[in-house]
Amino acid sequence: MKQSLQLKFGQQLTMTPQLQQAIRLLQLSSLDLQNEIQEALESNPLLEVETDESGADGEASLHQADSKDHSQTETGDALKQNDLPDDLPVDSTWDDTYTSSTQGTSAPSSSRSIDDDDVYQGSTSESLHDHLYWQLNLSHFSEEDAAIATAIIEAIDDSGYLTVTAEDIVEAVNMDDVELEEVLMVLKRIQHFDPLGVGARDVAECLTVQLMALPESQHRQRACQILREHMGLLASRDYRTLQRKMKLSEDQLREVLRLIHTLNPRPGEAIMSQAAEYVVPDVSVRKKDGRWVVELNPDSVPKLKVNEEYAALSRTAKNANDSQYIKQHTQEARWFIKSLESRNETLLKVATCIVQRQQAFFEYGEEAMKPMVLNDVAEAVEMHESTISRVTTQKYLHSPRGVFELKYFFSSHVATESGGECSSTAIRALIKKLVSAENRAKPLSDSKIAELMAEQGIQVARRTIAKYRESLNIPSSSQRKSLL
Repeated sequence: MKQSLQLKFGQQLTMTPQLQQAIRLLQLSSLDLQNEIQEALESNPLLEVETDESGADGEASLHQADSKDHSQTETGDALKQNDLPDDLPVDSTWDDTYTSSTQGTSAPSSSRSIDDDDVYQGSTSESLHDHLYWQLNLSHFSEEDAAIATAIIEAIDDSGYLTVTAEDIVEAVNMDDVELEEVLMVLKRIQHFDPLGVGARDVAECLTVQLMALPESQHRQRACQILREHMGLLASRDYRTLQRKMKLSEDQLREVLRLIHTLNPRPGEAIMSQAAEYVVPDVSVRKKDGRWVVELNPDSVPKLKVNEEYAALSRTAKNANDSQYIKQHTQEARWFIKSLESRNETLLKVATCIVQRQQAFFEYGEEAMKPMVLNDVAEAVEMHESTISRVTTQKYLHSPRGVFELKYFFSSHVATESGGECSSTAIRALIKKLVSAENRAKPLSDSKIAELMAEQGIQVARRTIAKYRESLNIPSSSQRKSLL
């Protein structure tokens, strides 16, 4: 094959490192962005946080002055109370004189030293197993029963249920003298630990243990009988059959069910504590002079600047390597600051467009939400859909109605009889409203909800109602039926 030279014309998109950095910062959440900023501050000596000298520093100096005056006042009072001599010997120190003068006072002494300050060491959380082991150590178990109890506790899940059979516990203990009856006896003792009912093998056993701890009553006996003999009818909410088999009136069955509803079917969750998750909103919206105004949250992103004193050293540096080092980090700091400014401008522009299109939501709530997709905002702000997707992912907006992710305001379209469009978010809110106002004895079916919406001019199929209902974690009509 003969070699030759050819010229070809073409276009190619090349992403510079600066553009890649701007895109990466754009899709970060506020918490991830703060970590990124912290890493940049640690790696770049030319980058620093811009502080308000008249604000924070001035306030700090004011606090220092107040504490200084306060300490001087306390020192003067101590001098008067202890009657220290006016002229101290040359070879004496303040500690010697103050200590000797206060030994005869009646002030209460403390065993704690000055260095024993209370230091916050982080929050502590206790798991269900730790809580059960603590009670096990306080109980009077023999060595053999303690080994059985340890095996039982290890087999309890976070909800408080035993995940293995009693026969499995016998094999796990691996002792010659351990029998099944002894395992069941230890299990019964653990089921009376706190929380009551922990270690149960099923829901009926868990609730029965809790019922037996209540005062003796006729309702308690009937509830125990329902749990032992008619758990299937109770789970399926077949109240008519349950009422006939138990030979109870509707009022009597209602009182028994009310007693059962006071029990906890997941006792382990009462001990398990989850750490609170905090969301830092990126923007906030509030109504000012009759208009909804969008503002950036100044606490989400700190203000950065280039240290000009260090940057000026590049011109006076005697070493070429030092000068190049300073120039390179100065340029990187300026690029980073510019990328942050571009991120804030894009975020503010997109959030403002969303608020303008969804003003009815901020005025009247979810039912007034308008349908909106990424392309609608992309055309309004003259950006690509991928950019809008990056901006709205893990970005939060604080409003008088709560904190929402920007993705929340996007929803699909559903046609109406008048030829208009309705948001799927508004339909979910309407379903939630209809279900909350329904008769619990005769809950609304999906077909009935679709008919009620059709009366309001919203055409929604039954299967669509079922899909939206499941997304809201609302049970079906048969599962929502209740006498209470």
